[in-house]
Amino acid sequence: MDGSGIAIDPHLPRTDIIALENLIGDIREARAAVANDDAPGAAGPGSALTADGAGETISVARSGSPNGSGLGLLAGDDLEAVASGRATPHAGNAATDRRSSPSSKKQLPTSDGVVLDKGARHKLAQEALESLSDPKNPNFEPTVFVSVDLKDLKLPAFVDRYLLRPYIGVAQKVVRYKTDVVMLTHLLIYFTTTIPSALWLFWSFTWTHAVLHFLMQLFYMPTYTLMMHQHIHQRGILAKGWPGLIDYAFPFVLDPLMGHTWNSYYYHHVKHHHVEGNGPGDLSSTIYFQRDNPWHFAQYVGRFYFFVWLDLPLYFYRTRKYKLAARCAFSELGSYAAMYCLWRFVNARAAFMVVILPFLLLRLAFMAGNWGQHAFVDWEDADSDYRSSITLIDVPSNRYCFNDGYHTSHHLNPMRHWRQHPVSFIKEKETYARERALVFHGLDFNMITIKCLQKDYMYLAQKLVPMGDQIHMTMEERAEMLRQHTRQFTKEDMARKFRTPS
Repeated sequence: MDGSGIAIDPHLPRTDIIALENLIGDIREARAAVANDDAPGAAGPGSALTADGAGETISVARSGSPNGSGLGLLAGDDLEAVASGRATPHAGNAATDRRSSPSSKKQLPTSDGVVLDKGARHKLAQEALESLSDPKNPNFEPTVFVSVDLKDLKLPAFVDRYLLRPYIGVAQKVVRYKTDVVMLTHLLIYFTTTIPSALWLFWSFTWTHAVLHFLMQLFYMPTYTLMMHQHIHQRGILAKGWPGLIDYAFPFVLDPLMGHTWNSYYYHHVKHHHVEGNGPGDLSSTIYFQRDNPWHFAQYVGRFYFFVWLDLPLYFYRTRKYKLAARCAFSELGSYAAMYCLWRFVNARAAFMVVILPFLLLRLAFMAGNWGQHAFVDWEDADSDYRSSITLIDVPSNRYCFNDGYHTSHHLNPMRHWRQHPVSFIKEKETYARERALVFHGLDFNMITIKCLQKDYMYLAQKLVPMGDQIHMTMEERAEMLRQHTRQFTKEDMARKFRTPS
């Protein structure tokens, strides 16, 4: 369908499908209420949902999921069965008569013609999301591979029984959370591909191998980085005991091969960014810049790119965190020294392709992504996590990068486990709506950065999943709202808008 509608991709993670269908239901209900006020009886059961004044059409894709089952996760008994543990999330779209029975509550038809009131939809969605991450629930589903949900993985019976299931059983004893089998999966992948390939390049370099190695790392780096994001916030991803030794050691081996400098991600992200929260004291804050200005973006990237090695230790020194200042400087400068030694004394070409080029690329990706994550800051309450960060649903990063799109949820609680972000979002969606939080679908943070720099606010408005008052705004009004949220803050503005200005 065209870019103005909201369609559900059947290949989304199951949690994204549930969350997005729930939001679509809210939009339908809000528009049906307006239609009923304007023309009684205009939006009864069976009526078609048409474009509103914003020029937007809501569509729920019913093409089959990867295993051929229909979606319809909010359109019948299947979601209730999932929530209660009686059925899997792909149990079909069967509906019961009682769902279509009259109710004193406000109701509206789903795309399958089944009537659910808002309270029932919200409860079923929340319970279904919780069931998928609850090891005690029959529908609990660990994440084993980022590319496919476990129930959609169709393997020969003997492979499933004698390889996959035993692996999951062992892995759940090694990882910290039973949901996180995928963490061990990826460590095994990296240790059996990245490390041997890198060592061979230093031993016997060829450009063909080097290019293939770099392309492989480009594919690995986003998932690894967000796995490390979980690692630095949760203080590890593997269980205590002997796995904890591996947990402590593997970043020192893998980080340089994935573009990271030793421990700098932890110091900058956990000890700095989440302390300052995109406020005036945040070295990666976007509020000093006009977020749709390419020159400002170049300055933003340039300062981090060339001066973070100095700026971050000085920040810790100014805030009297002297040990952090020393450790941060040692880690960053030590990483540079290691890269230089590999280039100067071992193999210059291999050092460039294996550690230096990934490092240069990841630093750019960090800043481009953070610009998109904090491009929109509400002028009225810039110090609010709801109004200075965004949420993305229906994006590859939620599947491949551990729900990275739920950035507002992450800022509200940096210690929240990645599998809990969709649950928290649905639980708190009324607060999100009341706080005028921004939720987008179908584009990632880097594309938000690009579209902001292009000043293509109409495109961004079409990708907005409206909540609360946003539902009744025209597309032009949404575009103007987004444009206003990219305004640069002056120092006077910061003194007025932020509780603890630097």
